[in-house]
Amino acid sequence: MRRRDILGLLAMAPAVVTPAMAQGDDWAKVVEAAKKEGKLVIYTASIGSPFHKVVIKSFEQKYGITVEMLEARASEVRERVRVEQAAGRFLGDIHHNGSTTTWLMNRDGNFQPHGFIPNIKSIVPPYGADDIRVPAEVISYGLMINPNMVKPGDEPKSWKDILDPRWTGKILSDDYRALGGGAVFFVVMHDTFGKDFLEKLATQKPAFSRDIQNSERRVARGEYPLYLPFSLQNYNNLKGLPVKPIVPVEGRPYVRFDLTVLKNAPHANAARLFMNHYLEPDSQLVFANAGYNPVVKGVVEKTIEEIRVLLATKALGTTVPERQDAMLELAKQIFK
Repeated sequence: MRRRDILGLLAMAPAVVTPAMAQGDDWAKVVEAAKKEGKLVIYTASIGSPFHKVVIKSFEQKYGITVEMLEARASEVRERVRVEQAAGRFLGDIHHNGSTTTWLMNRDGNFQPHGFIPNIKSIVPPYGADDIRVPAEVISYGLMINPNMVKPGDEPKSWKDILDPRWTGKILSDDYRALGGGAVFFVVMHDTFGKDFLEKLATQKPAFSRDIQNSERRVARGEYPLYLPFSLQNYNNLKGLPVKPIVPVEGRPYVRFDLTVLKNAPHANAARLFMNHYLEPDSQLVFANAGYNPVVKGVVEKTIEEIRVLLATKALGTTVPERQDAMLELAKQIFK
C-alpha cells in the first residue's frame, strides 16, 4: 500500500482517546480506573467456548464492566488486528489466542505491556508470563483407546509403546504435516525421543484424518483401537462412549492459549483487571473441569476426579514457533 493511501486511511479513522493505564502496583486504583472505563473488547480465537463465556459473565457481574467479544479463527483475528492498527483504529483491548499466533503478533508489534497483575504470582511452571504474554489455559494431549478392542494389559503405558508391531495399521491420527494437534505431537515426540522415533512411527502406517470429532467417534465405533494425539478437553464430549483417555508416563504434549493487551487498548485498565480475573482459581477451575490444564496453583486438586488424574501429569513439551515451518517440512519428509 502506498504511503499516501495509508495517510488517507489514518485521516478517515476516528480519533482514539486511550485512557492512561493506572501506574504502579496500587491495584485498587487499577480496579477503580477499570470500572470507570466500563467496557472491555475481547478478540478471541476460542470460537463458541461455553467455558470462556462463563468466566466473562462472572467478570461482568463482579465488576459491572460490559464485555464485547469477537470470535474468529486464529488467522482471522490476526488479520483483523493488522488491518485495524495499520489504519490507526484501535478498537480491541484483549487478545486471546494460541501461543504461536500470539508469538507472531508480538513480533509484529501488535501488543503493549500489560503492567502489574497480582495473580501472575500464582502461575505454575512451565506456564510462565512475561511483560506481554499471560498464559490463559492449556490444551493437553494424550492418546485414546477403545477399551473394547484393547485389553488392559495391552494399553500403551509409554509413548514408545505405540511403536509395538501390534499397532501397525491400527493407529488413527491427526495429521502431523499440518498445523494442529498432530503437529504439536510431532514436535514434542521429536524433541523427547528424536527423529528415529518418528521414523519408526511412520512404519506403523498411521491413518491421517483432519476431522478430529469424527476421528474420535471412529475409534468409539471400533474402526480403530487407538487415536492420537487426543485432546483432553474433548473427553467430556465423549461421555457414554467406549473410549478411554491415557496420558503416557513421560507426560503430555501441550499448547497454551495466551492473553495479551492490544496496542493502544481503549480500556487498558479493564484489560488488566480481566487478566487478573482469568487467573483467579474459580475461573481456572471452570477450564480445568472442562479438561484444560489450569495455569495457576491449587486448581488441579479441586477438579472432578476423572479429569484430575489426567491433568495431574507432567507437561512434556510444546511447540516452538521459530521452528514451526522446519518441523512441518520434516513431517512431510517422514510421513509421505
